[in-house]
Amino acid sequence: MERTFVMLKPGVLQRRIAGEVITRFERKGLRIIALKLLRIDKTTAETHYAEHRGKDFYEKLLEYTLSGPVIAMILEGEEAVSVVRRLAGPTNLGDSLPGTIRGDYAARTRLNIVHASDSPGSVEREIDLFFRPGEICAWEDGNQEWF
Repeated sequence: MERTFVMLKPGVLQRRIAGEVITRFERKGLRIIALKLLRIDKTTAETHYAEHRGKDFYEKLLEYTLSGPVIAMILEGEEAVSVVRRLAGPTNLGDSLPGTIRGDYAARTRLNIVHASDSPGSVEREIDLFFRPGEICAWEDGNQEWF
């Protein structure tokens, strides 16, 4: 089983679509093993988006991420990183097809509604940034044959 980190950005809560977005991950067979609603402080946001520092969209990305609460979660399942990224769709809305989360719900590329880890290294770093070990509740179920 593989784990991945997902963050639903402030627009998801502002538009009251958190349940719809989370349902897409669950319907794909991914298990939620950690979930919390939080307001990110500026230092955490800067650390999370450090690879974008210096890019033209960096300040607006921070501003948007800090504009309201986010939902941070860890999902677990077969090939979780690639599955979640396919469900989310490309960051650029012009490339996000209907049927993906971004294609169906995001209004502007700069106001992207979901962050999904892009590699196992990012998963580890992002999980460590947002969760303590005691907040992760790994579990098994008898329904694996359904997915």
